[in-house]
Amino acid sequence: MYWVAVYAGAAIAEIAGCFAFWAWLRLDKSAWWAVPGVLSLIVFALLLTRIDAAFAGRTYAAYGGVYIAASLSWLWLIEGQRPDRWDLIGATVCLLGAAIILWGPRPA
Repeated sequence: MYWVAVYAGAAIAEIAGCFAFWAWLRLDKSAWWAVPGVLSLIVFALLLTRIDAAFAGRTYAAYGGVYIAASLSWLWLIEGQRPDRWDLIGATVCLLGAAIILWGPRPA
C-alpha cells in the first residue's frame, strides 16, 4: 500500500501548492504565499516520481483520479463546502478509471 501513501502525499502537496497561489492571486493574500506554494509543488513532483510504473504517462493518468478525490476532500475539510452527490459520483468514476489504468491486464 506504499503507492497509496505516495499518491495521497502527492495530492496533498499539489493541492496545497496550488491553493497557496489561489490565496495570493484570488484571496488577496501576500505574495509570500507563493514561497510555500512553490516548495509544496516541488514535493508533489518528487513524490510522484516514487510511483513504480514503467511509463510516466500512466502514472500521471492514474494520479488524476486520486487528485480529483483529494480535491473534493480539500473542498470539504479546508474550504468547508461539502461535496454533493454529483461530486461524489464523479470522483467514484475517476477512481474506477484510475484503478483500470493501474491494474488493467497488459501484455508482458
